[in-house]
Amino acid sequence: MEQIIKVENIAEYNNLKGVETQHPLISVFDNYKTKALPNHSRMHFGFYAVFLKAGKCGELKYGRNSYDYDDGTMVFVAPGQVIEIKNKEDYQPTGLALLFHPDLIKGTSLAKLMNQYSFFSYEFHEALHLSLKEQQIIKDLFYKLEYELSHSIDKHSKSIIVNTIELLLNYCVRFYDRQFITRENINTDVLSKFENLLNDYFQSETPQDIGLPSVGYFADRLHLSPNYFGDLIKKETGKTAQEHIQLKLINLAKERIFDTDKSVSQIASELGFKYPQHFNRMFKKNTGYTPIEYRSLN
Repeated sequence: MEQIIKVENIAEYNNLKGVETQHPLISVFDNYKTKALPNHSRMHFGFYAVFLKAGKCGELKYGRNSYDYDDGTMVFVAPGQVIEIKNKEDYQPTGLALLFHPDLIKGTSLAKLMNQYSFFSYEFHEALHLSLKEQQIIKDLFYKLEYELSHSIDKHSKSIIVNTIELLLNYCVRFYDRQFITRENINTDVLSKFENLLNDYFQSETPQDIGLPSVGYFADRLHLSPNYFGDLIKKETGKTAQEHIQLKLINLAKERIFDTDKSVSQIASELGFKYPQHFNRMFKKNTGYTPIEYRSLN
């Protein structure tokens, strides 16, 4: 089995890249001045990483997908993720890199917000592609961080560094929103496929085999990460993917309740509910009636 290189702290990664460690919890550098990472290796990250790629930057593999990066691409890595690196022999890394350990932001407002930056859980083929103006904004923030690290640490350093990272991530949220809009045709195709998969799910015996459908189930079949899929659906429709599934479930339940040849328990089972009482609770919460009461309205 291929060995995984565990890189748990900033200094370990800096050593691999030949970069001076100016701060134990954060590193900002230009990849062009560094060494390439070990080729055909798998690396486990113990910290957050944000990369702004320039030119062709080799092939990285995350999960089932490989990605060749183009100029102006941003990718995000969270602690615990494993990245597979495949470089050509003459590969020269380019672009900017920001690494920061969770301990850097511990106790700050940013620490409480990190789970809102869902792009840290996107797959690599769902990377952020920046315009030239957007690239300049991000580069300026990288340079501000680099400037802070090049000076002696004082009582203001941590707040300035953390606030700058937060600003950078907030810009990335804005740019991802723009990307969702500018890729409207692709998004509409994903939404259409989602609706078809949702219909196919309930027209088959799948609910009885595996139960109620999850967001992850549909994301997997569309070859998207659950977070990216969920964000795309929310931005395209205003509803979460889970809300779409719930709405489909309620509409089907309303239709099938009127089939008096079947008991409420049978209908619940056909829709994927393990226990009829869970179906009854969900139905009443959404309609104001129990299934039996709703049936009697017909």
